[in-house]
Amino acid sequence: MTNYSNSDNPFNDANLAQKFTWAKKREVEKKRGISSAESARRDVARREEAKIELEKLNKKRAEREREREEREEEMLRIQRATEQAQLGDWQAQEEEFHLKQAKRRAEIRIKSNRAKPIDILAMNIKLISDRREEDEEEDEDDIGLEIDVDEPYTIFDNLDFDEVQELSHDIKFYLSLDKDERCADFWRAMLIVCEDKLNELDTSKKDHGVVAPNIAQEMSAKMAGKTLEELTLLQGQITRKLGGGGVIDVEYWEALLKTLVVWKAKAKLNQIHQVILQKRLDQLKARQMREAEKEKAELAAVLAMQSQDVEGNVSGLREVGEEHTEYIQEGEEIDLDGLLGPSIPYDRAMSPDPFDTLSREDQDLEVVDQWEDWAEILDKRRQVLNKQFNPKKRNQDQEAGEQHPDDDFVSKILHDKEAAKQLAGNEQTFNIEASLQRQQTYMWQDKYRPRKPRFFNRVHTGYEWNKYNQTHYDHDNPPPKVVQGYKFNLFYPDLIDKSQAPTYEIVKEPGTEDTVLIKFKSGPPYEDIAFRIVNREWEFSHKRGYKSVFDRGVLQLHFNFKRQFYRR
Repeated sequence: MTNYSNSDNPFNDANLAQKFTWAKKREVEKKRGISSAESARRDVARREEAKIELEKLNKKRAEREREREEREEEMLRIQRATEQAQLGDWQAQEEEFHLKQAKRRAEIRIKSNRAKPIDILAMNIKLISDRREEDEEEDEDDIGLEIDVDEPYTIFDNLDFDEVQELSHDIKFYLSLDKDERCADFWRAMLIVCEDKLNELDTSKKDHGVVAPNIAQEMSAKMAGKTLEELTLLQGQITRKLGGGGVIDVEYWEALLKTLVVWKAKAKLNQIHQVILQKRLDQLKARQMREAEKEKAELAAVLAMQSQDVEGNVSGLREVGEEHTEYIQEGEEIDLDGLLGPSIPYDRAMSPDPFDTLSREDQDLEVVDQWEDWAEILDKRRQVLNKQFNPKKRNQDQEAGEQHPDDDFVSKILHDKEAAKQLAGNEQTFNIEASLQRQQTYMWQDKYRPRKPRFFNRVHTGYEWNKYNQTHYDHDNPPPKVVQGYKFNLFYPDLIDKSQAPTYEIVKEPGTEDTVLIKFKSGPPYEDIAFRIVNREWEFSHKRGYKSVFDRGVLQLHFNFKRQFYRR
């Protein structure tokens, strides 16, 4: 119903409130002989047809809407499946990356003589992994051969409660990332032994033991010499005994079952340990064989140019040598009757410069005949050539140099990532380190090797258009640039205690008020480091660029200076 009336409506219709009757239509129907009842019947039939047609149209529209929704749902399902597959690949790649980084950190700590218990386990278990890369095998073998191999569960013998708890977290980390089945079995067995060791060291649970200590020792003694198959059979017998009912000491048998699970894990570790030992032995033999073949080839190449039968002609070496060495002139050829191989042209550079006088130290040395020395060298080379294995001895200077390799692998990656960022138009690199006045000593330097952290800093310079500079300068003749802020980025990826963030302090320099030292301090194994900056008041508002964050081993300190206003 509308609010219009016959007298008040915008259509100026005086019959607006009356029912509409199509008079012209009625007149046409009367002329055609159609009665009112027939006309009403036709109107009803026409309305029914229109209603049915409308229902059909609504039904088709609903079907089209349903088909469209089904197509959209199918497209969304396909898209979700594609994204899930990509996400699965990315997640697997991310887990593999974290696992490789963890193993790389273990290698670095082992090389720098600061290995953790988890590092020893990680390096040994790599020998049975199916995913070892060929290009890394040689370096990994060298690292593995430097580690003492004992039964894996003996690593808990000299650890306290906190160290075992930390090792438990590390084992869970490797178990969550390592998808190799044999490695996963190893980490699961280690986790069982680790949890048992935690219960043993936990002082709050010692007084609540179900079994007396002497009985627990007796259980361990019975299971110590059994194999994994025997322990599995015994576990089935105990389980059937507990499930069969009857009058039994349930607490005793349950405690025995728990102890048996631990010893099953140890037996599993023993089996894996035997595989590791065999792999280590094969590696050692292969490395010795490679070194022997290499040295054998080198010696064969040298001996091929020398005599094939030195023993029968050693007696004639002196006479032949004296005969030829007395009258050798430059450009002549040396031919010792085929004793030393083919003839070679003589060059003056082959002989050392003569000495007029000898030093006192050289005068006390024993005089050695060159031909006897030569024969002795050939004889020793032949002895070495006939040996089956010739392991090369490591040079002590080389070992001392390799004891502390470049263990800043992660910090180098972080440094390169920061350095790859493009500098702003008003920024410059600022990587000049300031020397500290006092020699720094640390309580932990006997345990860890102190080293400087990597860094990549920027300095922000620009013009200050204060009232004074606006009065005396313009854009064609600008004022001198001034330092407006700094961005310090220091990298601490190997920080021992990651819960304690590095800090900084401002140190005033005696004799100058224009500059100060900003000194960054952290825990082991990083030394303190300082930089010389302009002595001005900082802006500590985040809206004005201040940032002081330590996240994922990176300390970021960004700040700008307060603007100076000139007053008359």
